[in-house]
Amino acid sequence: MTFGDPPARRRPSLTPMIDVVFLLLVFFMLASRFGLDLQMPLNVAGSAGGAYAGPPRLVDIAPSELRLNGSDTPLAGLADSLAELTETPEDTIILRPREGAVLQRIVAVMETLSQAGYRRLVLIGGAE
Repeated sequence: MTFGDPPARRRPSLTPMIDVVFLLLVFFMLASRFGLDLQMPLNVAGSAGGAYAGPPRLVDIAPSELRLNGSDTPLAGLADSLAELTETPEDTIILRPREGAVLQRIVAVMETLSQAGYRRLVLIGGAE
């Protein structure tokens, strides 16, 4: 070997990089959650069949208050108040979000009513 000859260059091995990519792939596949989305049946005004019957059941959903037919109603007492206005849990209940109402509040009201047995919830536009 002479001092004037440069050593032969070695090509870098891609094996460690491929191992890291597969480890990351396995990590993210195990760390993610698949198919846990919540699905709520929702009728939009005009899409539900059948005629509306009975007394009015209009729930206004505002950021800081909840009104049933214009009267302040706490979320915990909403199902009990609606029981006086409905003959069966299959009666239609109209939900109207007001200006500033966030989606999470609307979903909380819908979940509360669904847990009480009310399934025919109709969401209408909240333009004022």
